Amino acid sequence: MLLSTQLQYGDDPVRNAESVVAMEQAGLDVVWVAEAYSYDAVSLMGYLAARTERVQIGAGILPIYSRTPTLTAMSAAGLDALSGGRAILGLGASGPQVIEGFHGVPYDKPVARTREVIEICRKVWRRERVTHEGLYTIPLPPEQGTGLGKPLKLINHPQRADIPIWVAALGDKNLEMTAELANGWLPHALLPEKMREVFGPALDAGFAKRAPELGPLQITGGGVLALEEEMFEPARNLARGIYALYIGGMGARGKNFYNTVFARQGYEDAAERVQDLYLDGRKDEAAAALPDDFIDRVTLIGPAGHVRERIAALREAGVTHLHVNPVSADAPKLLAQVKEWIS
Repeated sequence: MLLSTQLQYGDDPVRNAESVVAMEQAGLDVVWVAEAYSYDAVSLMGYLAARTERVQIGAGILPIYSRTPTLTAMSAAGLDALSGGRAILGLGASGPQVIEGFHGVPYDKPVARTREVIEICRKVWRRERVTHEGLYTIPLPPEQGTGLGKPLKLINHPQRADIPIWVAALGDKNLEMTAELANGWLPHALLPEKMREVFGPALDAGFAKRAPELGPLQITGGGVLALEEEMFEPARNLARGIYALYIGGMGARGKNFYNTVFARQGYEDAAERVQDLYLDGRKDEAAAALPDDFIDRVTLIGPAGHVRERIAALREAGVTHLHVNPVSADAPKLLAQVKEWIS
């Protein structure tokens, strides 16, 4: 198992990056950099590439709608060169709230678009002259432009022609495509006991079409981490706030992918109640309405024995990257302890 964490949001990205430097020294293997409607991920990843030496730097995630596929490939190749081959391209569809509300781009055909972005990125990294016909047409046909476009290939020779691609997939069709084409899967609120029941059929359908050279699908899983008793309650409150935001507020009624995944894992009634409370502006009540057993199962909070049992369950479910959000007065020390357990 590898150990990963998320770069924290905040107005001081330099300070947040320095915390990653300390965690790298404690054994951190991967840092994921989100991009929602805060600072862009690529700038932060470039800075992390300069400040770190060993840790892999993953986009977690770049929305497929906010860049052209070729720009996404160029950015990943540039980051890979700056970091000495440590970049991971994480892709995701985000949601209509962000894509249409912040970027002003129609949210359409997310699975098909993700498939085409993956195909185009790999063509760019192989330094092929890029041609593509589908939702994206490259070069642009004469009737849609000046008629001067021609197939081009990347000028630079990339550090790697096979930069790892991970996908944040929630729905079955997207997960099937991920299992077929991607190097890794970034799930949300993964309950290891429900892994096969909820996600197994889609994973198996994708694996049946997977190219052997891709190797096994890598998977993240874990959650908020706390081992010190005085941190248990703050850590649980943090987890409740995070999951209430996603389950309750990331979308509208009937159009919230995170809420759907929560419901599918055995919490249908709670999913509806949390969303109703959150969308009514009662955010604290929404967080409190999350079932205790859900919080216990999607976090790593408690005595060492309990946390090690949860890690073992994740490993048994196929998780390859233990993803943690440490809550501690000494986060590097906490990570070093967990790193020792999983190595």
